[in-house]
Amino acid sequence: MKATLPFDLSGRVAVVTGGSGVLCGALARALGACGANVAVVGHRHLERAEAVVEAIHSGGGDAQAFAANVLEREDVERLAAHVLGAYGRVDMLINGAGGARPEATTSAERSFFDLDPEAIRWVTDLNLLGTIVPCQVFGRIMADNDAGAILNIASMASYRPLTRSIAYSAAKAAVVNFTQWLAVHIAQNYSARIRVNAIAPGFFLTEQNRYLLTDRVTGDFTARGRAILEHTPMGRMGDPEDLVGTAVWLCSDAARFVTGIVATVDGGFTAYAGV
Repeated sequence: MKATLPFDLSGRVAVVTGGSGVLCGALARALGACGANVAVVGHRHLERAEAVVEAIHSGGGDAQAFAANVLEREDVERLAAHVLGAYGRVDMLINGAGGARPEATTSAERSFFDLDPEAIRWVTDLNLLGTIVPCQVFGRIMADNDAGAILNIASMASYRPLTRSIAYSAAKAAVVNFTQWLAVHIAQNYSARIRVNAIAPGFFLTEQNRYLLTDRVTGDFTARGRAILEHTPMGRMGDPEDLVGTAVWLCSDAARFVTGIVATVDGGFTAYAGV
């Protein structure tokens, strides 16, 4: 009998929301390289999701791009129907849709007292509700199949609120709490073969935080960016590929007895006391 490697995802189907982004695009490509069929989900930037699909195809994998608004239940249900129509099953869900916006971030020109409640609500909904809704829709499919793996994308801000980022930090902290709650709820009420975990990336340069960490004109790190590097023992920002090993592990059978955890990938940032 042929042995199955624990990280082999051949024949399985993964849905990756936020797959048009830098970090989750890398995760989608990695799942494809491990043999999974990947539904790469974008919303406003479907062309970027299609570029990720093309990269997976060029590596010999199978993937399709889909458009969906993770905040709209009906839209996510339509997405699920399309994925099931294309692949017949769903085994993995990576919830990567999220982000921040300047209007929900304090600055020298924008005090906490003047932040727009609508901007705060937008960021909170995108990161928290945009994780919950796909879990409702695809979690039900996994429950019907008595197996599955859900991986939520949290943040370093889940543990240490970033000094300017009120809405993003609070929402990502809620994602950690929700991940732990859902892991217990799913195992106790539906199936112990459905696992729910999260990754908390450290500091990676993305479109959402570039305006805070680099100078728009020179591209050099800002004082904030330099402070992050000084407090990261490994002395650099993360690369998207740095998340791949942890994500594949948590989605694979190698983590079959792992649920309810948040794996930190941060270059030692949380371990460093500053002295």
